Amino acid sequence: MEKAKRYLVFLVGLFINSLGVSLITKADLGTSPISSIPYVLSLNFPFTLGEFTIIFSLLLIFLQLIILQRNFKPEHFLQIPVSIAFGYFIDLCMALLSFVQPQAYPIKVVDLLIGCVILGFGVFLEVIADVVMLPGESFVRAVVFRWKTEFGVTKVAFDVSMTVIAAALSFAFQGQLNGVREGTVAAAILVGFIARLMGRKLEMLPRVLFGKTTPHQEEVTGPEHAVCVVIDRQYGSGGHDIGQALAQQLNLPFYDREIIQMAAGSTGYSQEYISQREEKISGGLLHDLASEMYGYSEQTPAPTDAIFEAEAQVMRQAARKGNCVIVGRCADVVLKGQAHCLRIFLHAPLEYQVQRLMRTEGFDEKEARRRLRQTDRTRAAYYQYYTNRTWGAAWNYHLCIDTSLGEARAQELIAQFFQQLQG
Repeated sequence: MEKAKRYLVFLVGLFINSLGVSLITKADLGTSPISSIPYVLSLNFPFTLGEFTIIFSLLLIFLQLIILQRNFKPEHFLQIPVSIAFGYFIDLCMALLSFVQPQAYPIKVVDLLIGCVILGFGVFLEVIADVVMLPGESFVRAVVFRWKTEFGVTKVAFDVSMTVIAAALSFAFQGQLNGVREGTVAAAILVGFIARLMGRKLEMLPRVLFGKTTPHQEEVTGPEHAVCVVIDRQYGSGGHDIGQALAQQLNLPFYDREIIQMAAGSTGYSQEYISQREEKISGGLLHDLASEMYGYSEQTPAPTDAIFEAEAQVMRQAARKGNCVIVGRCADVVLKGQAHCLRIFLHAPLEYQVQRLMRTEGFDEKEARRRLRQTDRTRAAYYQYYTNRTWGAAWNYHLCIDTSLGEARAQELIAQFFQQLQG
């Protein structure tokens, strides 16, 4: 029954995917990179976009067979009926949208953006169905498997190659660029962003359809009456030092930079690499577009996603062992299934933070203020990105404490609540 559901969702996603491709194409600003070669060919030969899509997809499947050889598995042949269905879906949607012929440039842009949203939703449905990959992504994976390249770089190189070849064909057949335009670049960037954005916003859908639990929703259960103290903190508020002193006072395991060391073993990334990227996102949309959404897929997560999940696993393992203190890294949400999870947010007035950083880190005032702005901004963006919550909002925590009243007092207050929870 579940398998039938997955194939049904996949077919629905495939049709929506073709609808998105058709609308993007109708905008007459270019089409998506994977469709750019079939589209240019359809403008110069008496075959439809859908028919050329089928031919091109079959070529990619044949190339996979050559690249993978014995590693080409029987289930890879499912790409053939999927490619045929996709091609005919595209022709059907092109016919259904025959009335769409925008003339004004702003209307073309609107059509393009709507098409990207539709295509992104179709890709999202195909991903959660998790039954078959389309030839484009499967070809990229074959290259990665054969030559051990990095997926994101390979995906970008593939899309660029498709676009360049399509442009060359256009010049060869018509002597001008036709079929590859700014819409091709926009579709390349936006579709991946939209698909993964929907993956975060509609994370409950796989669970509703298939009973699937997403990793960061995994329920965490530890020893009875175990309490995990999780501390979010503004930079310069003393969160690390207070957490460490609290752990020493209560004789509890303490996890902050230790999480980096433990995550490094499971990701293959160095501790320095993780340290430079954890809890750092420059800002939701910019980060998604520039570095996370385009070159990666659900099955091949971007480095920041892989680091987040590896650190989340470390924190879950720590919670299962018993009482502990954990600093940062969205621990309050990662461990939200924990029966006794004391969520703390430590903050302080700006001038206190500045003076503390000047004293503890040796920064001058200008540098301290710059670091504060940058660090708190990236921590807030990281928290919102992975939890869809507002960092530092009082309703997300049990206690919000102003550490300028005294770090020792903050530590003692948390210790009192911890002891009360242990009962």
